[in-house]
Amino acid sequence: MGSKTTLSTIAEHLGVSTATVSLALRDSPLVAEATRERIKRSAVELGYIYNRRAASLRTSRSGIIGVVVHDIMNPFFAEILMAIEDELGAHRQTFLLCNHRDDILIQTNFIDTLLQFGADGVILSPAIGTTAADIAKIEKSGLPVVMIARWVPGATAPVFRGDDKQGIRMATTHLIELGHRRIAFIGGRRETSTGRDRREGYLTAMREHGLEPDPAWQMGSQATRKAGYDSVRAMFEAGIRPTGIVCFNDLVAIGVLSGLRSLGLVPGHDVAVTGYDDISEAEIASPALTTVWNGQQEAGRRAARAMLAILAGQPVARDKVLIAPQLRVRESTCPPPSEAG
Repeated sequence: MGSKTTLSTIAEHLGVSTATVSLALRDSPLVAEATRERIKRSAVELGYIYNRRAASLRTSRSGIIGVVVHDIMNPFFAEILMAIEDELGAHRQTFLLCNHRDDILIQTNFIDTLLQFGADGVILSPAIGTTAADIAKIEKSGLPVVMIARWVPGATAPVFRGDDKQGIRMATTHLIELGHRRIAFIGGRRETSTGRDRREGYLTAMREHGLEPDPAWQMGSQATRKAGYDSVRAMFEAGIRPTGIVCFNDLVAIGVLSGLRSLGLVPGHDVAVTGYDDISEAEIASPALTTVWNGQQEAGRRAARAMLAILAGQPVARDKVLIAPQLRVRESTCPPPSEAG
């Protein structure tokens, strides 16, 4: 077995100091760019592998950040993760991922693992049941917290998320301005901040236009295609027949489109449907989905930057940062059938 390539190996090969090699591999401006590139090429050619354990002993930093989300199968979270990965990767940080599926025990066990491995921080979309005391306990243990997508009442960690209440208010108002009065809301769970805020946006828009929402027209569910499909079928089979449906997210909305077709209805003609998040699938749905861009990529980037700033000892505001939503009107919304002409 050949000997392991070290910083000294590279230094000897190039005729420079070990300190210069170390600085170059960390992109230090103290080393000329041409020299940095020459050292990096030699490191690759010689098969050098960064010793993270040794570095952590020197710096008291592991270079590892935990990222905790609800459901990696949801493209909304996938887009957040891509933005976080890009931002952390540009600063040579690695993240470990937990998919808690709203099981607080899974979340707790993962946080414990991060603490055991000396992780530097955690970017957290908290599971249902997470309290402000839980967030404070994590931070007291020495693990900085930045929350994303969801927030916990009373917690003081920084939060980066879309303005869910305003976004759903915009979608609901869009249907009202098209002439709809019988508008249902499908999806989401009131145990989450996202579910509460989006439902509140629907209620606010309805009441602003003199429409009193009927609880029977508000159907909570998981945020999945199957839940949207089952919910809209159950609604129509119970005799509830809205002309417009505001959905908790795009996955629910895409399920609703399929459910309406199974009932012999044409979405975008017989019933108007809005989604939320503007995932990549929304634009190619049939019909193309009217939805609200929720800024998930921007939230991911800003959450990662906030964590990097905290680790660098820079001040970070401990408040909620709301990304302004944007309504994207496509083919799935239309006036009510009686006014469609």
